[in-house]
Amino acid sequence: MPEWMRAELDAMSEKQLHEHFGAHLEFGTGGLRAEIGVGTNRMNVFTVRRVTQGLAKYMLSRGTEFSSRGVAIAFDSRRFSREFAEEAALVLANNGIKAYLFEELRPTPMLSYAVRHLRTAAGIVITASHNPPEYNGYKVYGEEGAQIPPQVADAITANIEAVEDELAVQVLDRQEAMNRGLLIQIEQQVETNYYLNLQTLLLQPGIAREQGKEMKIVYTPLHGSGNRPVREALAMAGFEHVFVVESQEHPDSEFRTVASPNPEEKEALRLAIELAEDVGAELVLGTDPDADRVGIAVRGRGGQFVCLTGNQTGALMLEYTLSQLAERKQLPKNGVVIKTIVTSELGREIAKHYGVETIDTLTGFKYIGEKIGEFERTGEKRFLFGYEESYGYLAGSFVRDKDAVQSCLIIAEMAAYYRTKGLSLYEALLMLYEKYGYYQEGLHSVTLKGLEGIVRLNRMTEYMREHLVTKLGEQWKVVLIRDYDRQLQFHLRSNTRQTIELPRSNVLHYTLNDGCWFAVRPSGTEPKLKVYFGAVGNGEADVARKLEALRDEVLHLLDNIQIYLGLQVSIK
Repeated sequence: MPEWMRAELDAMSEKQLHEHFGAHLEFGTGGLRAEIGVGTNRMNVFTVRRVTQGLAKYMLSRGTEFSSRGVAIAFDSRRFSREFAEEAALVLANNGIKAYLFEELRPTPMLSYAVRHLRTAAGIVITASHNPPEYNGYKVYGEEGAQIPPQVADAITANIEAVEDELAVQVLDRQEAMNRGLLIQIEQQVETNYYLNLQTLLLQPGIAREQGKEMKIVYTPLHGSGNRPVREALAMAGFEHVFVVESQEHPDSEFRTVASPNPEEKEALRLAIELAEDVGAELVLGTDPDADRVGIAVRGRGGQFVCLTGNQTGALMLEYTLSQLAERKQLPKNGVVIKTIVTSELGREIAKHYGVETIDTLTGFKYIGEKIGEFERTGEKRFLFGYEESYGYLAGSFVRDKDAVQSCLIIAEMAAYYRTKGLSLYEALLMLYEKYGYYQEGLHSVTLKGLEGIVRLNRMTEYMREHLVTKLGEQWKVVLIRDYDRQLQFHLRSNTRQTIELPRSNVLHYTLNDGCWFAVRPSGTEPKLKVYFGAVGNGEADVARKLEALRDEVLHLLDNIQIYLGLQVSIK
């Protein structure tokens, strides 16, 4: 046992011992994610070995043809990410399974691409995305490069649970693994091919190159893995003036310059916006530590920078993509846009305008990736764009997870295109609202700390499930309730119900009589109940008023539920 773990163990109280050893980390479609520390309920070398041994046994159970294809592995800049990646590789090697390991930190989307390019049976990425520095995680990808679906996660979980003692899991010596061809460094050609694929996504490459000679962009990798890939992609497209926030350029597991390395938060982009003001940039891009999410800031009214939400950025990218394809008469008749059930309905309106179908999936990009694979196999539909409200986007299906690198490239090209029209991205967004209606969304979290947090928050959703909400204050009536756990939707006006053709998930979604909506969903990785809101109105002031009123009414409802159930919660 490492010395730091022994010291932490010796200093623990009885309550802390229960918290750290009272359960095993739960493996799911999102893999593992937890605070780093000693114990079975924390991320450490032994929990990494345990889950990898379970993955190895699952792969071997699928037969030699499957397991011989090996596993691709990547890691980000977090504490112990490299060590955890190497431990996973050596556990696989000890089971006779090849591990293809990136030598240095690489973005999550590049891992997805590597799985597909190398035709491995699976992929692993060590990351906790944009969580605070004390967290790390372990995500598993299937052979198509998407995060594993529930049925595969269940099968891997069964094998993990069969590992009786994580302390007894063996690893192969690194040099021996290399000598036996079981530990293989991923070649530079994989990365090069990824960059070449990115350039195929450009819809106006001439405009990008022309405007790129003048347009100034500020980028921050927030101490993560995006620095080199994003700059390389932009440079190849012809963007010559990309300024990087120097203090956030290099990997730092402590993320010292930000409270949280989350590009969804304006504060994370503060230094980038300050640099943009200094150099006169038009666009700010910021990616999270594993470079699968991107936040942007653009110049708004009066020239001040405004941070766009994930829904707003996604809507702009969708309009740009479909309008360009339509202008070229290249929109396929079977084209499809895929979004999650808590993503803005503005995307559906945009797609409808261009005669393109929109399909909803459960929350989590793995479901979007799964749909892309399904359509690729059947030829039934052609994927055009996928996105989620939490700042994740995908246009090129050579990756099967959200990809901030390709998103940065598309956003930069989109800004260059509107620049030729004399428009900023903010002005382009206002044009969208005038064209399709004013949409605004919000997200709040109800948080309970500790081992019992997730259980207690689940009680709140169960209460709502058993006591159907039929109205919200004096302004709204509920017209449709979707219970994704029961896979049923209830039409309150007609008093009928229908089956939902999606996998089970603990989500409740409420549609109101004027098109506004809200949803509640317990987080799969943290003791949080996520509450989503969506409003639609006739103008900026109207939609803002509606969203505020909706938020107040929903949080009042949750306050009453928590008081009734005797729960102590924090609403943020």
